[in-house]
Amino acid sequence: MRIVAAFLALAALHANAAELGVPALFEMLAKQKPSRATFVERKYLSLLDKPVESRGELLFVPPDRLEKRTTAPKAERVVVERDRIVLDRAGRTFAMGLRDNPGVAVLVESIRATLAGDLSALTKTYSAAVAGDTGRWTLTLRPLDPAVSSLVSRVEISGSEGIVKTVEIFQVDGDRSVMTLQPAP
Repeated sequence: MRIVAAFLALAALHANAAELGVPALFEMLAKQKPSRATFVERKYLSLLDKPVESRGELLFVPPDRLEKRTTAPKAERVVVERDRIVLDRAGRTFAMGLRDNPGVAVLVESIRATLAGDLSALTKTYSAAVAGDTGRWTLTLRPLDPAVSSLVSRVEISGSEGIVKTVEIFQVDGDRSVMTLQPAP
């Protein structure tokens, strides 16, 4: 009898895990509080033999403030708030509106809307599909804008429960970047 009960419990768990869809994933993501994470980003460029690696901290305050502080190999700070992006690098500051650069805007929105659990904002610029279950999922985003899809083929965001663990951007030319996130202490 215990074996049958254990089998039924396992089958129910598997059935529930298989039911994870995009709306359910975004409900989990939306429940997360503002967060900080450390990151390691590796950019695989066809022109180089080895990936280019950077490290730092990522901060997100819902619904629309995203800050990326790179500490190595060189200090850099990028802050996106609402529709403005500000880059501080080597003592110089550059600012622009996201509307002025749709290619940057769509990449920012893939991360920002996902971290915020804002499915409505995300589906304005991407088609979205999820694979996996609550314990381990991958969200695949494909740009809707033909101009952007000529540069970026897809973005894959992976995680567990409502926590984003990796963001991988695949460019049409074969280059890609992989950002691995760890919750900050």
